[in-house]
Amino acid sequence: MRTAFAALLIALAGAQSPPPAPKTVRLYVFDCGTLNIADPMPLFGLRKDEVGATNLSDAAYLIVHPRGTLIWDAGFLTDSVIESGAPQTGMARASKTLKGQLAQAGYKPSDITYLALSHYHGDHTGNANDFRTSTWLVTRVEHDAMFSVPPPRIASPDTYSALKDSKTVFIEGDYDVFGDGTVVIKPTPGHTPGHLALVVKLAKTGPVMLTGDMYHYPEEVNRDDVPPGEADKALATQTRKAVRAFVQKTGTQLWIGHDLVGFAKLRKSPEFYE
Repeated sequence: MRTAFAALLIALAGAQSPPPAPKTVRLYVFDCGTLNIADPMPLFGLRKDEVGATNLSDAAYLIVHPRGTLIWDAGFLTDSVIESGAPQTGMARASKTLKGQLAQAGYKPSDITYLALSHYHGDHTGNANDFRTSTWLVTRVEHDAMFSVPPPRIASPDTYSALKDSKTVFIEGDYDVFGDGTVVIKPTPGHTPGHLALVVKLAKTGPVMLTGDMYHYPEEVNRDDVPPGEADKALATQTRKAVRAFVQKTGTQLWIGHDLVGFAKLRKSPEFYE
């Protein structure tokens, strides 16, 4: 039933124009399922009793600006897997398609102006190919790693292969997506060579940072160590110190997409933050 309803929403959205541009920035939160983590110690260096929940949420986000739209991350399981209704086993489970949630907000992939991925790991690129007509915002080092042979560890090249032919903007340093300082991509390397975070300044909610995999659990935020799986531990440590200083200076909220407990409290699309 839910799959049929999602398909109906997608069909209706495909026949409609996107909503009128809002006067202020909006942030939609998409639930892309759950990652099953029995023991966080091997991957993240944390004991079970140190975290509020061992499993991880998986998230994607839509930012709607008066001048365009941005998809941030693309989930883990592809929509086709979820739509198939096949039993889900292994690491990830999801019941909602990304396209279905996008349709509930009034949009379809072809309506999206920009795509940006926090990084190339498979739990963030699942439906990236659906946004191949969007302009892809990425660092050169991350782009080159994604299309290297062999591909990098934990990457799923089939999920983003179409982006190789997308219109691409290679970003350096802080990147002001819409030119008014409300949606800014910040380099946060360490987890992967070109890992990114996104700062969204919302009129009512205030500034929030979508942290990608700079953190997986909120219990990591004030720790001086970093998980064992970081691509560059020294760089990851520098990044965390810089972000900690940024947050203290600006009062920016950290939204950790993998924080199962915190993510459950967020309003999900079609509701939005502004």
